[in-house]
Amino acid sequence: MKPLFLALSFILLTTCSQNSVNNENCKYLLNVGVNVTVNLSLPQYSQLQFVSNSVYIPNAGNAGIIVANAGSGYFAWDASDPNHTPSSSCHLEISGLEATCGCADGNTYSLVNGQPLGDSSLLCGLKNYRIDVSGNTLFITN
Repeated sequence: MKPLFLALSFILLTTCSQNSVNNENCKYLLNVGVNVTVNLSLPQYSQLQFVSNSVYIPNAGNAGIIVANAGSGYFAWDASDPNHTPSSSCHLEISGLEATCGCADGNTYSLVNGQPLGDSSLLCGLKNYRIDVSGNTLFITN
């Protein structure tokens, strides 16, 4: 019984320590207050009425916000790459339902689930924001 207890304790401790390392690596982005309203009737947001389209909204979050219509709903992500220190020249560029970092690393992320695409060494997914839908209006908060 004692060896089983020791084995389970070891597994639990190593699992927890691994998670804490990942959490430490995912702290490049600030937890800034976000409160953005998007009226889908306005021309600058009208493309969000169609599936697989995304829109960049500046002056919110760490480096702006990306809103995507994935068909199953709307998603909002911070436009700063979470896997390195934020830089004014390194925000995410959108193409459909993918976002690619403008820096030399070229990290690419899914705008459906926020996870990195292609590079399995990336530890952090995109920082997401909450979206509430009321009629033709999206309320984005954190």
